[in-house]
Amino acid sequence: MKMNAKALAPAAIVAAFGLGALAPHAQTTPQKVGFVNVQKLLSAHPNDKDLQAIQKKANDELGALDKQIKAIDAKGASASAAEKQNRATLVSTIQAKAKAYDDQMKPKVAAVEKAVDLAVNTVAKQNGYSIVMDSNVAAGSSLVIFAENGTDLTDAALKALKP
Repeated sequence: MKMNAKALAPAAIVAAFGLGALAPHAQTTPQKVGFVNVQKLLSAHPNDKDLQAIQKKANDELGALDKQIKAIDAKGASASAAEKQNRATLVSTIQAKAKAYDDQMKPKVAAVEKAVDLAVNTVAKQNGYSIVMDSNVAAGSSLVIFAENGTDLTDAALKALKP
């Protein structure tokens, strides 16, 4: 008796599922999941005060320039040629100053983030955690509905962050 491919296909599928159900499954070890308040850690870093000062200075300076641009924009078509030229200059100035502030902040932000990452990684490894999540993101996104109180590593990471 000859078997063709159409006749064998259902038998092959059933055999594959049947054998898969009988195969031993690897047991995984439970993973500890911890949480940290990342914003609290970033704010606690000693360089945060410098970052906040730069950010305030940038907001004040760029905000004043932005007000001037909006005042010209409010005039619409009735703005004079000189005002339109002034607006173009203001836009160029605000872009250049924003880039300068970004360039000033980037290395400081990177250093703070690196220190926070190191503190979290150190505490997680010392306490056997394989996964650590930002508690604000987890709660805000409904990603985590329940977590035991003992899974918050923020205080331990704060201690590891401070020299």
